[in-house]
Amino acid sequence: MESASAPAEPLPKAPGYGQSSVAEVLTSAAAALQVPGFANTLELPPARRVCVVMVDGLGRSLLKQRAGHAPYLRSLLDSGRTLTAAFPTTTAASLASFGTGLAPGQHGMVGYDVFDPGQDKVVNMLGNWDAGVDPVQWQPFPTVLERAAEHLPVTTVSLPRFADSAMTKAALRGGSYVSGTGIHARVQAAAEKLGSEKRMLMYFYFNELDKTGHRYGAQSSEWGGTLEEIDSALKRFTSKLPADTLVLLTADHGMVDAAPQDRIDFAADPALVDGVRHTAGDPRMVQLHVEPDAPAGTVDRLAAAWQKSFGSRAWILTRAQAVEAGLFGPVRPEVLPRIGDLLIAAREPIALYDTRRASPSALQMVGQHGSLTRAEREVPLLTLARPAKGGRK
Repeated sequence: MESASAPAEPLPKAPGYGQSSVAEVLTSAAAALQVPGFANTLELPPARRVCVVMVDGLGRSLLKQRAGHAPYLRSLLDSGRTLTAAFPTTTAASLASFGTGLAPGQHGMVGYDVFDPGQDKVVNMLGNWDAGVDPVQWQPFPTVLERAAEHLPVTTVSLPRFADSAMTKAALRGGSYVSGTGIHARVQAAAEKLGSEKRMLMYFYFNELDKTGHRYGAQSSEWGGTLEEIDSALKRFTSKLPADTLVLLTADHGMVDAAPQDRIDFAADPALVDGVRHTAGDPRMVQLHVEPDAPAGTVDRLAAAWQKSFGSRAWILTRAQAVEAGLFGPVRPEVLPRIGDLLIAAREPIALYDTRRASPSALQMVGQHGSLTRAEREVPLLTLARPAKGGRK
């Protein structure tokens, strides 16, 4: 059931798993701290303290485009690097790769909504985690933070509500947790914590930009205002740190805006869902799971229907094609059925919904991500502070 023709437009290259993706940031940070078992793939300088700042939704192209709102980060862009997000370019997949150092085909968090074969249902990987799914069994590998915590102090600085979340338990567990509701409260807490330890690995998370983008769009004045606040907070943060501290900034994905007329209910066309048992994924990376007893050729028929309706606006490929292309990295047998039989990855700024499942409020979301466009897959790696010479005395 996976013999659909090749996508009409060539797929972009697979994420740089093992070389230049978000999966290498935290592992390289641990190596820079001389934690055993990690490779310094990104060739980070040695340091006594490393803080990795994760700004959810800050794609590299957006940072360049809206650089007037971020004078501090703008000054570091030319000396920075470009990394690739995990695929799909959604928070659950990319943060899990960041937190484990693994590709999605290994850690198993292969989308926002993901098919659980054991329950024959679609489960959410972020805020609405299913009670029937154990986060530690779903993502069974030790996290970078867990492994590093065996050798030095490890701290996460994030929002209070994420301290015991299933997402944290699945992919970012390990070490202590310091919370602050607002941006400035977290900056103060992070600076104090880094200053209190001679050695430390810190993960410092900002969700505000992604949240603003979803609601108002990445081209909105609100998004620019949030970027300004984060930019000034990070400048103040780095000014407070001990000299032997390395501070890095990266992101989990970028974002594109979808106009109201481009937020489309695909379930309104029976040809696009005939034979489909479950719809999962993200609005810009839909995953279709066909009925287990579907006749031979069902996937081909669906692919042809999608190609007819969206072939000029999306990449349409089977699970086998996606795996062969390396989009998910190496895929464990347990993870394979979690990936859709047919994948629709948006190329133009559209968002695709199954309104039989999606709430009406979901269609009000302006900023979107999940697909393979450069705006979504390219993220920055900036060095906000580096150890002074002789800082590791």
